Order: sequence, then C-alpha cells, then structure tokens
Amino acid sequence: MKSKKKETAKDMEFDPKNEEIKVDNETVEETQEAAPETVEEEVDEVTKKMNEITAELEDQRDKYLRLAAEYDNFRKRTMKEKSELILNGGEKTLNSILPIVDDMERALSNMEKATDVKAVKEGVDLIFNKFLAVLGQNGVKKIETKDQPLDTDYHEAIAVVPAPSEEQKGKILDCVQNGYTLNDKVLRHAKVVVGE
Repeated sequence: MKSKKKETAKDMEFDPKNEEIKVDNETVEETQEAAPETVEEEVDEVTKKMNEITAELEDQRDKYLRLAAEYDNFRKRTMKEKSELILNGGEKTLNSILPIVDDMERALSNMEKATDVKAVKEGVDLIFNKFLAVLGQNGVKKIETKDQPLDTDYHEAIAVVPAPSEEQKGKILDCVQNGYTLNDKVLRHAKVVVGE
C-alpha cells in the first residue's frame, strides 16, 4: 500500500474528460484499488475475530452446562445422603444398646431360676449402670437436681411446697422424673418439686 499524503485543494486537479481527480500524480483510481484490499482484510479480520468469539462462547457454554450438571448431581447426592442420615441416624446408638438388651434377656431368664434376691438386684444394677454408661458415651447426661436452684431451662416445677428451712427456699426439694440432655440440648426437662 502506498502512503497517502494529506490532500489539500492546491494538490488536487480535476480533469472533466477523464473524470479523475489527480493528487500529486496519484489518481483516485489507484486509491480505490487499494481500498478494497483494506476492506477485504478488515472483513477477514472481523470474520476471524467473530470465529474466535463464537468458539469462546461455545467453550463457555460447554463449561456452564457441565457445571450445571455437576451441581445437579451434587444436589441429588446430598439429598440422598441427608435422607439416609435421617433414616439411619440412630444406627450407632442402637448398636451400642443391643448388648444391654442381651444382658437384660439373660437377667430375665436367670430371675426365673434365682432364689437369691440380692444377687438378682446386683445384676440389674450392673445392667442399669452399663446402660447409663452407653448413654453417656452417646452424649446423654442426667440433669442434676439435688439442692439446685430452679432453672426453667432444665427444670419443670410441678409442685411448690413450703421449704423446711430458709436456705432451701427457691431450691429443688425433690425430683419426680429425671431430665436428660443430649450434647447440652435438653431432651427432657426434669420434673421437680420446689421449696417456697
């Protein structure tokens, strides 16, 4: 491509016979011949960019579709795992209780033949302590009530009686039903009698 000079009125001549504008011995005809090459190059360049953008768009679309499918699979898998947890969440706890059930069955069968009541009582006490230990291993703890002040977060007052002494006013005198917590969350409030 030839370099173009800045056109001024002085440099340009008009020849009506040839219908050409002369500019420093260069004709507009030559300039027009050069222009289509530039336009073709521009069209090629725009086409090339358009193809690149289309390819990039297809790539992004593919990534989006894969990501959406992956998220959908993740969501389905999570829902399945959650439903399995809900159905089988107590499996570990129940498996730890089964040996206690076996002990109770053995104790019941031995009670029919036993003549020593004290030995039977000791056996039942052992099973009960084992059961409390298993509950403790699973995060279940008994709520303390003896001589504790009434705490409505853990205790439910079912009766109010006159306190035998000034020190026992507002404190728990008796526990009618034990309360339990599971990992510091109340499973059941302790039902208590409070001194007034």
